[in-house]
Amino acid sequence: MPDILDKPDLKKALETLEDWKLGENTRGIHKSFVFKNFSEAFGFMTRVALAAEKLDHHPEWFNVWNTVDITLTTHSAGGITELDIKLAKKIDKIVAANQ
Repeated sequence: MPDILDKPDLKKALETLEDWKLGENTRGIHKSFVFKNFSEAFGFMTRVALAAEKLDHHPEWFNVWNTVDITLTTHSAGGITELDIKLAKKIDKIVAANQ
């Protein structure tokens, strides 16, 4: 099981991510993505699902029409780990590659 990032490491990791924020309970990181339409949002979710499956680490997410809200946390560790940071970076690369 991965270790939870301590506050200094978490702060440093968040600085390497674009627009990911600590959730209210500080047990996860969160970001919202807005697309042109449902089809683009769903395509994004599909690409993220494939990346998440490869990491064996799955997001909490919520989709309404063109918006996808994602929260990343490592449930087995009870907080944010390097796995969450790694998946966040992959998600950002997916978005950048499809703009």
